[in-house]
Amino acid sequence: MKNVALITGADRGLGLALTAGLISKGWKVFAGQYMPEWPELAELSAKYPSIEMIPLDVGSDESMRHSAQMVSGLTDHLDLLINNAGVTSPAMYRDIRESQDYTEMCRLYNINALGPLRTVEAFLPLLESSPVKRLCFISSEAGSINACDRQSWYGYCMSKAALNMEVKILFNRLRPQGYTFRLYHPGWLRSYMGGTKNTEADLEPRDAAALALAYFLRERAADTNNRRIDENRLVLRDWRGREMPW
Repeated sequence: MKNVALITGADRGLGLALTAGLISKGWKVFAGQYMPEWPELAELSAKYPSIEMIPLDVGSDESMRHSAQMVSGLTDHLDLLINNAGVTSPAMYRDIRESQDYTEMCRLYNINALGPLRTVEAFLPLLESSPVKRLCFISSEAGSINACDRQSWYGYCMSKAALNMEVKILFNRLRPQGYTFRLYHPGWLRSYMGGTKNTEADLEPRDAAALALAYFLRERAADTNNRRIDENRLVLRDWRGREMPW
């Protein structure tokens, strides 16, 4: 039986590259599409029948219910769920002496923190039917309280810290039932999270996706010395295989 994955935010950047990477490994992928006007996912899907594009807005309860119904009509299980969708905002750079955009902060929190929770809740019945049961979350060093040295970025950093706590709570509940978890910082990507491609960043999405999938698909997590790590211990790990502080 072919392995089946669902990826949120698959339109471009890391999500698109993760989709392509899984297809090259023989997976069937349900690719969450938020921006139908963006052509790359449709072009990739036209080449590979193993890609099923699913309209999916992680910030919307209604969209999530509709997407889960669609996927449930096309497969009886999911082996891998990659919560990749995320956003930034120009407003996050405002200093505390400037007027904050709290509406925009709530938007970031809704997508970056509540979005993955909606997704897990909606697709849990399909994951229950899999022997793999792997949940992956794209987090960020911006969510690390211990490592934080920023003096702004309130909405983004707070949303990623909330995501980390969310994953810990899910881990506490679902790990005893056989679920395995990957909480991951993919590095500084040449992506479109800010609206245009960030050409100053370190990693192209294709390279970042290859590193991420090597970790996501590993039977058991390993550190930089390739030592086996206990699945019963949740860690935040970066693209170089290093454990990060929370």
